[in-house]
Amino acid sequence: MDGPLDRALAILTFVAEQKKAVSAAEVAATLNLPVPTAHRLIGNLEARGLVQKALGTKRYLVGSKLVTLSAKAIGAAFRTARRHAVLSAVADRIGEQCEIGVVRANEVVYVDSVRSKQPQGLQFNPGEVVPLHCTSTGKIYMSRLPVKARHKLVHALSLFRYTPTTITDPDELMAQLEETRRRGWAKTNEEFVRGVVGCAVPIVSPAGDLIACLGVSVPAARVGFTGLDAFIGPLQNAAALLSETILQDEGLS
Repeated sequence: MDGPLDRALAILTFVAEQKKAVSAAEVAATLNLPVPTAHRLIGNLEARGLVQKALGTKRYLVGSKLVTLSAKAIGAAFRTARRHAVLSAVADRIGEQCEIGVVRANEVVYVDSVRSKQPQGLQFNPGEVVPLHCTSTGKIYMSRLPVKARHKLVHALSLFRYTPTTITDPDELMAQLEETRRRGWAKTNEEFVRGVVGCAVPIVSPAGDLIACLGVSVPAARVGFTGLDAFIGPLQNAAALLSETILQDEGLS
C-alpha cells in the first residue's frame, strides 16, 4: 500500500468483507498499519460516512454512504445494454414488470426495472428500498444465510405488519425461509402491499454466490398466488443469462 488512498481503500475492503464490526486495532494488525495511522484513516472515512461505529461500541462497519454508493454501482452495472435487454425480454415474455434487486444494510434496493404494458402493476423503480421480511428478494437473501446467521437476522428485524398476511412471527418466517432455501426461489402473498403477489429467483456467480435477485410483482386479481409458479421458469432462464453477461463484462468467460 503506497499511499493514503491505497490504505483507505484497503480499510474499506477489509471492513466490508467482515461479518461483524471490527476495531481499529484489528484493522491495523490485519493490514500491517501503525495503529495511529489506522485511527487517522478510519476517522477520515467515518467523517465522510464511508464507515460508521456500530451502535454503542468503538467498532466499525460500513457506513451509509458506502451502502448507497455500492447500490448505485451495482445498479449501473445492471443497466448495461445487454443486461437491460435480458430484463426487457423476460418482462415481455411474462407480460409483467420485472425488477432486479440487491440487499444492502438489511434492506432490498432495486437497481433496475422494466415496466410492463399491463395496468395496475406494482412499479418498483431503481433506487427504491423495501424491507427484507415481506419481499421475495429479501426472503431469497435470508434463506441463503447460514442457519445461525439467518436466525440472528430474523430475530433482529422489526417484522412490521404491512398487511394482514405479513409474516411477523419469527418461527413462521424461519420455516418459510427454509422452504425457500430448499426450492431455490421465493414467493410472497400480499405481504408488503395488499392485493399484490410476487416471486423472485436468484442471480448467482459461478461459485454459487448471490449477486442479486430477479423478480416480478403483480396484482393478485390478475395472476393469483398459485399462478406465480408459471413465472419461475422464464425468470430462472433470464437470471442465468444475466449471470453470463456479468462474466462476459468481467472477461471471465
